[in-house]
Amino acid sequence: MKKLMQLALVAILLTACGKPKGELVGAGAKGSFHEANPYGMVYIKQGAFMMGINNQTTIFSVPDKQVKVSVSAFWMDETEVTNDEYKQFTNWVRDSIARLLLFQQAGMQEFVKPDRFGEIDEENPVLNWKTKIPWDSQEEDVLLALDQMRDYDGSIDPNVMHYRYEWINLDQAALPKNRFDAKRGCFGPDAECRVDTSWVEYFGDDHLRGEIKDSTIVRKLVQKSDLLANRIVNVYPDTIVWIRDFQFAYNEPLLSMYFNHPGYAHYPVVGVTWEQAEAFCHWRTELFNQNHEIRGQRYRLPTEAEWEYAARGGRKMALYPWGGNYVRDNQGCYLANFKPMRGSYTDDTGAVTMKVASFAPNDFGLFDMAGNVSEWTSDAFNPSSNKWIHDMNPSFQYTANAEDPAILKRKVIKGGSWKDVAYYLQCGTRTYEYQFEDRAYIGFRCVRSFMGE
Repeated sequence: MKKLMQLALVAILLTACGKPKGELVGAGAKGSFHEANPYGMVYIKQGAFMMGINNQTTIFSVPDKQVKVSVSAFWMDETEVTNDEYKQFTNWVRDSIARLLLFQQAGMQEFVKPDRFGEIDEENPVLNWKTKIPWDSQEEDVLLALDQMRDYDGSIDPNVMHYRYEWINLDQAALPKNRFDAKRGCFGPDAECRVDTSWVEYFGDDHLRGEIKDSTIVRKLVQKSDLLANRIVNVYPDTIVWIRDFQFAYNEPLLSMYFNHPGYAHYPVVGVTWEQAEAFCHWRTELFNQNHEIRGQRYRLPTEAEWEYAARGGRKMALYPWGGNYVRDNQGCYLANFKPMRGSYTDDTGAVTMKVASFAPNDFGLFDMAGNVSEWTSDAFNPSSNKWIHDMNPSFQYTANAEDPAILKRKVIKGGSWKDVAYYLQCGTRTYEYQFEDRAYIGFRCVRSFMGE
């Protein structure tokens, strides 16, 4: 009994010691946070460097101004996103459409989850990913539901692969007129926001195939949800780029096999627009957050400054990612996959794209930061942007509205590709492509801002 009394007294004392007693002790976070290494990504430490081309520019081009900038730490994919990795995205979109069809048209409630009250939201159901899709079922209801997704040859029709996502339009939230008035407890009387919205105009009675329409609307800013924008993107890569981009060239084998054949699984995905790459980043973020108790920073495309800093590998004046001023090593071997000479694509052992990580990484451990495929960045392209960007985490962002002219939809691409000459492989070289265009020589990789200690 005496021991029990002693234990009870100790418990009371410990409990009393844990109470704040009117002092400021914080909200209850315990210890320090250490971010786990994201799979397949490399840590890029913070640093400063001279941004811009540090060699001669091409004839008649506008010379870039070199500026010294600082970049915060971030994570970056060690290779470009591969066909196999991007296929995980397209398979997810395919399976989500199939589950929705089986619920809505075949009445199979096992493909959705009820809410906490046991009710199912008919309009926006929560999909159940544990139930296996009966792709080979011969039941009439299942066949009728899933056949809507199929093309004439029985394969899944790429035209139905639509992905819808939402985001907060932060550039509109940051406008001076949209400042929240803390004194009044609301936004100002002139607060309004321009947001993008997408919808599909379906073809007749077909509720899977249709034309994606984009529009920009202006609405009064009353609450945070008014800043929500949405976009619908067809996510399947455009494999026809292998013929469209290269007239009078026989590339049909790549058209039919590059994205689908397992032999190309670890090659960089191409035929993907900037908008599709953005959709992939959003999906990857949601995939991570749904499987982790603590939400992480979002996956995104790198800014031009982040990309260039990472490409230099910590060598502040490096001309190429490997640190040297030449495209050959001491043995005369090429150090990247590009076009060494006129009409000669194969001297570097690759004719078109090659498997990722076919060449040595740079000092940060990143592969293929020069050659193989050019890479999308998040920055809008302006030849003079280096003259006014900030020197801390510089980024020239512009979210083009649906009605904007094409010139405002140019995005910076970096790194050069298998079809480019050595000049475009230099770390500081920049060029552009329109955000709605897909090419057989442009891919991408993701980054994620580092947080914690």
